[in-house]
Amino acid sequence: MPTQPNTHESARAVNDRARVAYVDNDPVVLSHLHARFAKGDPGITVVDGDVREPAAILAAVSAGIDLARPACLMLGYLLHFSAPQAARDLVAAYASALAPGSYVVISVVRADRADADEGFSGYSKTVAQVYNHTAADFASFFGALPLVPPGAVDARQWHPSWEGAVDLKKREGHVMAGVAAV
Repeated sequence: MPTQPNTHESARAVNDRARVAYVDNDPVVLSHLHARFAKGDPGITVVDGDVREPAAILAAVSAGIDLARPACLMLGYLLHFSAPQAARDLVAAYASALAPGSYVVISVVRADRADADEGFSGYSKTVAQVYNHTAADFASFFGALPLVPPGAVDARQWHPSWEGAVDLKKREGHVMAGVAAV
């Protein structure tokens, strides 16, 4: 936030009646969400809450989205702020509330350079605890949910028409992404 296109704009490009809930607890982000998007749009729900409290978040989201129908849960750039088991628990809690036919989309930042641990440690000491999850940890966040091909990969490899190996230059830092069906 902000980005172009925004989540609701992308969703509505596919389904013009798509309903979107944005969840955050940062006052600046919330004020932007209310001012720019939610104002007068019944298809956008803005939730002021802590994502580590799934029951409260799901209750607030369900005020604008019928979770008994298939939905897409996006946990973008979020779970690198959670330890591996906490991330698995969060995904499981949210996914268990979704109807069959739903999807879970997750992305996290990953760095492989020599000084990555130092960088993650410095950020953790000055801003917020952050984790440099391994690819195996990241894949485990989906639990038993079946991954949609190509699976949990470098985000540059994730595309619905993926049909084989993509030749990408190795990068020291990247985003891991994956999609699973519920």
